[in-house]
Amino acid sequence: MPSQPEPPIHDTLGAVGEAAVLARIFPRLPASASELLGPGDDAAVVAAPDGRYVVTTDMMIHGPDFRLAWSTPHDLGWKAAASNLSDVAAMGAVPTAMVVAIAAPAHSPVTLLEGIADGLREACAALAPGCGVVGGDLSVSPTLTIAVTAFGDLEGRKPVVRSGARGGDIVAVAGALGEAGTALRLLFTEAVDVDGLPDADLATPLRTRTASQLAPTPPIFAGRIAALAGATAMLDLSDGLAIDSGRLAAASGVGIDFASAMLGDDPVAAMAGGEDHSLLAAFPPDTELPAPFRQIGVCTADGITVDGEPYDPAGWDPYRDWSGGAG
Repeated sequence: MPSQPEPPIHDTLGAVGEAAVLARIFPRLPASASELLGPGDDAAVVAAPDGRYVVTTDMMIHGPDFRLAWSTPHDLGWKAAASNLSDVAAMGAVPTAMVVAIAAPAHSPVTLLEGIADGLREACAALAPGCGVVGGDLSVSPTLTIAVTAFGDLEGRKPVVRSGARGGDIVAVAGALGEAGTALRLLFTEAVDVDGLPDADLATPLRTRTASQLAPTPPIFAGRIAALAGATAMLDLSDGLAIDSGRLAAASGVGIDFASAMLGDDPVAAMAGGEDHSLLAAFPPDTELPAPFRQIGVCTADGITVDGEPYDPAGWDPYRDWSGGAG
């Protein structure tokens, strides 16, 4: 892979310093409609209209979670937002605010953080209008790491948890199934050099076919819709349908039988692929499913099955599946 040009020495994080970096990043970050006091103090103040808030956090680390040869800084900001927004939506809440912490090598160009900020802003605008960044932290590390904590408003409703599904409930999904996993396999087969390392030049022509992995667009708005329609249980599909549905089933004390004909053109990819960040929900049997949800199965007595046959769960496990390779 051709070596990347070094940034001008005067425009790296180490040369510019934290205060100047923040001055360049803050104007790029999205404002929150729930912000009462934003960046600039030791902590932010965010409105919690019904006295409660949903909170979640997620990290992205270079190596196990992304490769700079494949992802642009904008991709990283977008995906960091999307993965957290979907967790908030899975509780039936509306995302309101995020705090973002980034640790990066001191020699990184300031444009890296500017691009991440742009991705955060545009993801919030597209997926959760009104949600914004109200604070965070910057630090130095040999490994680029992005940590986001997101908050959400339940608007007076009970949260939709994983443990509420009952036998006979309809199992439905909003969003893609298996597309992000398929895109990741494409990157690992067609965007690596002869040594098996991620190659930016080979990845560029694949951008359209790998967008679902690099910058997913989950239907964040569907979380609120599911809650209003009476969803009994819901979660975000981050580790694959087979694994995540098993978590919902175990929490609820039920099984789930999926119909392969409802899983799209590639049922195996739909079951095994992770990082779609779609929303899987259960609804009472007599529910008229609200768009964009579509039925893919039904709650049963026990186990995860496809067309009635036991299915061996497969999906992403960060401790089992990360081999430590660099890219």
